[in-house]
Amino acid sequence: MKKNIVKAVAILAMALTVVSCSKSDDGLGGNGNLKVQFENGFADNELVFGSPTVPTSQNEVLKITSIKYIVSNVVLTKTDGTTFTYPKSQSYFIVDEANASSLVLNLNTVPTGDYKSIKFGIGVDKAQYDLGQTGIADFWVTAQNDGMTWDWASGFKFLAFEGTFTSPTVTQDTSFMIHTGKTGTDYNYTEINLNLPTNALVRSNITPQIHLSTDLSQIIDGTNKISLTANNSMGMGAMIMGGTNLPLISANLVNMFAVEHVHNDPN
Repeated sequence: MKKNIVKAVAILAMALTVVSCSKSDDGLGGNGNLKVQFENGFADNELVFGSPTVPTSQNEVLKITSIKYIVSNVVLTKTDGTTFTYPKSQSYFIVDEANASSLVLNLNTVPTGDYKSIKFGIGVDKAQYDLGQTGIADFWVTAQNDGMTWDWASGFKFLAFEGTFTSPTVTQDTSFMIHTGKTGTDYNYTEINLNLPTNALVRSNITPQIHLSTDLSQIIDGTNKISLTANNSMGMGAMIMGGTNLPLISANLVNMFAVEHVHNDPN
């Protein structure tokens, strides 16, 4: 009897060892990392600063010189429906086409698992803004240094899109400047929800990379059509930083992002 008990314990120990090794080998358990890469383009074309874009539906041709936007509040959903919300205090990033390193977000300490979708915001949400300048001091300074703030009353620039344009009636390169953010009672914070074509497999030995394409034409040529020519104030340029166009532009941002593919390459 004693011999059988010893034998059973030995078999159980071996089974636990096999399970433990299997779990370790497949990289599940604990935390891993995930990357989100942004590739800015314009109407399915590569973005090249200073080069003419294809004409918009308003027959306007842009020469883009700057695009920056705040990405925030990243939430990942697993295939079983459970979600992981990236820590809010760490979940504010400025994507700046002129700064290559900013185009890839490095999300650390993500629970391992298979993720099927990603959600994020463009801008700073009202709850965080309501903490006041002291409550968001670190990111406020970062945003100031990157030119992504107005003053504290107006707060952050959620998106800053700048350059020049021409049209059939505006034949000389004329400046445009589109800045979204809190204006009056309109908050203009936009939430993006994207399903992944391939699950992102976060493992201790795999760091997935979600590759997103960004179609900047959607800012003014999405569901809502915004004419820069119509906003060209006395030949001084099209400066859209408030008014009725801003909520329309913010609504356009929902369709500005798409998932190109997901890499699940071993570390």
